[in-house]
Amino acid sequence: MRDDTHTPFEQINRGFTATFQNGRLSVGLVVPIAQYGQSPVPDIEGHLERVQQAEQLGFKAVWLRDVPFNVPSFGDAGQLFDPFTYLGYLAAKTTDIALGVASIVLPLRHPAHVAKAAATADVLSGGRLILGVASGDRPEEYPAMNRNFDSRGEAFRESFEYIRAMGTTASQIENRFGKVDSSIDMLPRPSGSKLPLLITGSSRQSPDWIAQHGDGWMTYPRPGVAQDRVLHDWQTRLTTLRQVPKPVLQPLYIDLADDADESPSPIHLGFRSGYRPLVQYLRQLEKIGVNHVALNLRFNSKPVEATLDGLAEHVLPAFEQGT
Repeated sequence: MRDDTHTPFEQINRGFTATFQNGRLSVGLVVPIAQYGQSPVPDIEGHLERVQQAEQLGFKAVWLRDVPFNVPSFGDAGQLFDPFTYLGYLAAKTTDIALGVASIVLPLRHPAHVAKAAATADVLSGGRLILGVASGDRPEEYPAMNRNFDSRGEAFRESFEYIRAMGTTASQIENRFGKVDSSIDMLPRPSGSKLPLLITGSSRQSPDWIAQHGDGWMTYPRPGVAQDRVLHDWQTRLTTLRQVPKPVLQPLYIDLADDADESPSPIHLGFRSGYRPLVQYLRQLEKIGVNHVALNLRFNSKPVEATLDGLAEHVLPAFEQGT
């Protein structure tokens, strides 16, 4: 059952509200905003200037990643910096763009540290934090932290519940991560009603649990018909479980061609094309219920700064309010 009413999403904080509008699609960028092709480690020189350029051009969000260890066999070291430390830096150097994490690997961190660091970044950024959470997909990282990879699903769920409890005024919870009663609490509180927590993929939870507990869902790019079916199932599940509408985000690798009409040709988890086919594809995602696309320029051919300018000139206007 499609949600054609476009009932507004819950307004959790400034970044969440600016990034997600029901029935609309916005565009953000995966950090590092850099080309690094087949190299697993990016050159992040000029990283701050590119985030600031993205903000000035009107991209709605930038998305950091949580990669504790460089695992060469996985082939991507992310933005190198610890996401929470980097969030604090970006919070001080930007003013409006949403600061997202896609995603914190919950079983590898104590949830008290995640809750404290996330609320701090949220307050310091003026309510711009969107926190994606995941169970992790790099088995090598688990023994390095003496964590059990096979039980990461249970650890994810209990960590999620712990973080939720820390955002309340009378925190009470007891599970594998510890016991907190009403004699203590955690400060600062999130700037809004709670931390916006978006669940990534399945995170080894049931679809019903994700629909009931997440504030939104991060899923993966799929061929058109398959993605349409997945989004239809998501929206039907929310309705069946009497949940409010919740946004959906997906990433997309692109290589923006100079020829505006160049037809799409596949690259890893995305495609190379001119801007007109890209706009057409994003409009189709908007139609089936995707609310935000995080573009990844790792495999882009042109200089990054010129590509950002081109996207701002030719793609972002198609998804501005009222168009």
